[in-house]
Amino acid sequence: MCPVAGRWLNQDRHMVAHCLLVETERDGLILVDTGVGTRDVADPGRLGGAFVRLVRPQLEMSRTAVAHVERMGFSARDVRHIVPTHLDVDHVGGLADFPEATVHVFPSELDAAIHPTIRERERYRQVHWAHGPRWQRIQGGGETWNGLHDVRTLDGLDHEVRIVPMAGHTRGHVLVGVPDGARTWLHCGDAYFHEHVVDASRLGPGPALRLFEQMVAVDRDAVRENHRTLRHLALTRSADLDLFSAHDPREFARSLAPARRS
Repeated sequence: MCPVAGRWLNQDRHMVAHCLLVETERDGLILVDTGVGTRDVADPGRLGGAFVRLVRPQLEMSRTAVAHVERMGFSARDVRHIVPTHLDVDHVGGLADFPEATVHVFPSELDAAIHPTIRERERYRQVHWAHGPRWQRIQGGGETWNGLHDVRTLDGLDHEVRIVPMAGHTRGHVLVGVPDGARTWLHCGDAYFHEHVVDASRLGPGPALRLFEQMVAVDRDAVRENHRTLRHLALTRSADLDLFSAHDPREFARSLAPARRS
C-alpha cells in the first residue's frame, strides 16, 4: 500500500498487509487476515473510494492471499479456517476467495461490522461478506497468557490458536497467537502500526502515520494503553515469542528471514 502521505509515513514510504498462513495436520490451513481479494482487484470500488484514493493499494492478482496459497501448492478449499484480527477492508477483502472456510470473529467486531455506526460505515464494506461466510463467534472464558488477559482458544480446532481481545482500533479487534514448534507468532493486527511502539531503538514513525492511527481508532485512549501493554510485552517476552503488526514493512521483511534461510 502506497499512501498519499508516504513521505510523512515511515522511512519506507509504504505499508504492507501482513497475512499469516498456518499449515496444520488436522485442521487444514488457517489464514490470519486475508488482505484485499481477487474481487477487489477486479472491482476496486468494493474497497471504497476513499480507501483507494488515500491508501493506493497495488491491486494485482498475484499479490492476493489466494494467489500466494496456490503458489505454495494448495487450493482455496484447503483454507478451512480464517481468523481476522478485525474486519476492516484491508484485512478481510479476500474472504470471498475462501467461501468454504469458517471465519472466527470476536462477537463485538461482527456486531460492529453488521451494524456499523455512521463513523464506522466506511471501514466496513458489506460487500465483503455478501457471499455469506460461515461466521463463528469466538466464545468462552478467558485465561492469562504471557501477561495478557482474557485470552481464548478456538472451539473445534486441534491446533492451539490463541485469541487476545484488544479493542481500540476497532470495537472487537484481537491479536492472534499461532504456535510454530517451540516459538509463537503473535499477529497484532492494527493494535499498533509501527515497530517503534514495541522497540524504542527503531526510528519512529512519521507524523502522518501517528495522526492516521489516532484518526481511525474508535477509542484513542485504549490505543495508547494497548501500546503500553505491547511495549511491556516486547520487553519482558520470552525468546520464543515474536510480535509483529499488520502494516509495518520492516517487521514483515524480518519475519521472512527464517523462511529464506530454511
